[in-house]
Amino acid sequence: MQQRDVRVKPKPVVIKKYGNRRLYDTVGRRYINLEEVAALVRKGADVQVVDAKTRADLTRSVLTQIIMEEAKDQPAGLPLELLRQLIIATDYAQQQFLSWYLRSAFETYHKLWDAVQNGLTDVSSAAMAPFQRVREFIAGALSPEAAQETGLEIEQLRRRVAELETQLNRTETRAPRKRATKRRAPAPR
Repeated sequence: MQQRDVRVKPKPVVIKKYGNRRLYDTVGRRYINLEEVAALVRKGADVQVVDAKTRADLTRSVLTQIIMEEAKDQPAGLPLELLRQLIIATDYAQQQFLSWYLRSAFETYHKLWDAVQNGLTDVSSAAMAPFQRVREFIAGALSPEAAQETGLEIEQLRRRVAELETQLNRTETRAPRKRATKRRAPAPR
């Protein structure tokens, strides 16, 4: 049987905005400020801001206000070119395209971020693998069996070097040596 990934969309957190600019969280049943609204959004809550009297949707303007308030505190803020393009995109088609583009860009960013976060555990284990192998090698090299085996290998290598030196000495004694003759400097004319 196939299972479907059914995600239930959480109910929106309705926030009423009063004429005195106060924000009331109807779910938490308390007054909140812009920073708390931003925190709700960052936690993934579907925040909806409505005018307390007219019930008009004010979500877009309140979220924009949050972005602008946060941009004041940061020297970089939003890139100027992006802000200019947002102002230029006044007709419906341009707004829809820009909205689609930004949504796609953020979705891609979030997917990449999730992949990086999930991959960090894989990367850290892969990065530590060489150290683990060195540890295993050292532990194996220090074991009594490894020490005995290494000692045998060293002894075999010493014998082989001695054999090669003997052969080299025999070859040198058999080969006739050439006499070194002094060259005389030519007589002056």
